[in-house]
Amino acid sequence: MYTNTWKKYLPLIRLLLKRSAVAEQQVTLNSIDFVKDNRLRKPVCTFNIELNSGRFIKPTQSAPAKELMEVLLEDEIAKNLLKQNNYVIGLNNNFILSVRNSTIRMEQAEAV
Repeated sequence: MYTNTWKKYLPLIRLLLKRSAVAEQQVTLNSIDFVKDNRLRKPVCTFNIELNSGRFIKPTQSAPAKELMEVLLEDEIAKNLLKQNNYVIGLNNNFILSVRNSTIRMEQAEAV
């Protein structure tokens, strides 16, 4: 249902994954991309995914989140980034996608 939408945004998401090493990254996605492939007039696409070395910390039941992860794990560049770091990826009601690299914070906490 959302696979084509996520494939469209894949280059942007890869860039956000790379840039998240410096600071949390956010981008507003076009809501029409999510509505056009869905039967619901206003689909619920909110989710938060926590990944530790490319694996889900808490498996999610959200269809958009599952399909995003499938698309990311099919792409070699994104897959390598996900395996190297820990990420929190979220989408809110306003279709703002946020990517935070939590590896950096974990290393800083261990150093203290």
